[in-house]
Amino acid sequence: MVMSEPSHRRRMLVLAICCMSLLIVSIDNTVLNVALPSMQKDLDASLAGLQWTIDAYTLVLAGLLMLAGSTADRIGRRKVFMAGLVVFTIGSVLCSLAPSLELLVAFRMVQAVGGSMLNPVAMSIITNTFTDPRERARAIGVWGGVIGISMAAGPLVGGLLVDSVGWRSIFWINLPVGLAALLLTFRYVPESRAPRARRPDPVGQLLVIALLGSLTYAIIEAPDSGATELLVLAGIALAALAALLRYEPRRDEPLIDLRFFRSAPFSGATVVAVSAFAALGGFLFLSTLHLQNVRGLDALHAGLWMLPMAAMTLVCGPLSGRLVGSRGPRLSLLVAGTAMTASGVLFAAFDAESANTALVVGYLLFGLGFGFVNAPITNTAVSGMPRAQAGVAAAVASTSRQIGQTLGVAVVGAVLASGVGASPYRDAFASAARPAWWIITGCGVVVLVVGAVTSGPWARRTAERTARRLEKQEARTAAEVRA
Repeated sequence: MVMSEPSHRRRMLVLAICCMSLLIVSIDNTVLNVALPSMQKDLDASLAGLQWTIDAYTLVLAGLLMLAGSTADRIGRRKVFMAGLVVFTIGSVLCSLAPSLELLVAFRMVQAVGGSMLNPVAMSIITNTFTDPRERARAIGVWGGVIGISMAAGPLVGGLLVDSVGWRSIFWINLPVGLAALLLTFRYVPESRAPRARRPDPVGQLLVIALLGSLTYAIIEAPDSGATELLVLAGIALAALAALLRYEPRRDEPLIDLRFFRSAPFSGATVVAVSAFAALGGFLFLSTLHLQNVRGLDALHAGLWMLPMAAMTLVCGPLSGRLVGSRGPRLSLLVAGTAMTASGVLFAAFDAESANTALVVGYLLFGLGFGFVNAPITNTAVSGMPRAQAGVAAAVASTSRQIGQTLGVAVVGAVLASGVGASPYRDAFASAARPAWWIITGCGVVVLVVGAVTSGPWARRTAERTARRLEKQEARTAAEVRA
């Protein structure tokens, strides 16, 4: 569908509407982390149960994001975006009414179905609305800054609601924002789709779900599972991965276009996204449990302690977007990797959580690093790709984020559960958390090294070659369709 170029005012409005969808999805996670100890007491949940309240959402999200992106490119981005807002809002209402942990986890999965139609589709809308590379980079920087807003507002709003009304109220904040975004989308966001519809890939979709589901279940349940069960789950994950790598290249229109990964910047953005969001998931999980279950703070004061991290993310997101637009992604990635690594080392080697000053410095460093990492991930993932593939490319980047957060919570939670064992929670937490902090440090090192390697001249040449191949293939396929 060929669309006339929208005015600057209209583009800004479209960006604001897309940012509203990101706000309700990302604030949902930050609010939930603050509410975990209250949920644990009210629903009599285990540590693994707390992990599932987060990972059930991110796992379904990761499994469906690429399907949502390609479906939006095929049937219409606005249509899928509006459907996502409706489902996410309904899921939020159901979560607020959940009488048990099992139903809460199930309703979180309903939320995730709606969420899968929001972020990658919104990013595709932004990519197709902002066609100038520099303007697009700035728009993506604003987009990344919304995550900072959610991190700043989430712990405070969540803490206030949990302490005054109860944990169920944290899901209510999605309702007015979701409804407002729905009405504004209907009124102001133009419909768009890829010039040529992509066919669905149900086999690839099932293989992705089998891979992510079996891997996550194996990690979370590892402390309480037998060796046979873990071997079976690991076998399923490996078989699904092997089948995916063999099956997808044979399709003309695969769910995961492996040709994208011939671009070093795209591959690097994927690895950086997984590592950065694994660090974020583990960081928030450990911080929330330490502040409330070890220090004995209430939800609101725990949120206040996490404010330095959130404030840095809020400030650095737009700054990183402008930096990427003017100088490319390299500097932002180097700053992000260095800061996240330094934060991890403070907690892992110097017990930063035991001293107030060190704790604040650790939070500031992590917020600085995470604030700088988002814009280069998204910009690198979609830049250089044909606009017709914007939805799929953006969905791969979003999927990488969710896979990272899923694995971060799963691995850190499993390490913490193994270390705590039957010991009193408060006494065993510090020693049990130390290996988890080293894992977070390792994630920061990956961001630094991979970011440096995949943002230089050689990497840019691989991106240019990949883009030319994709464009030639698209033109050849379009010519065959016309013939």
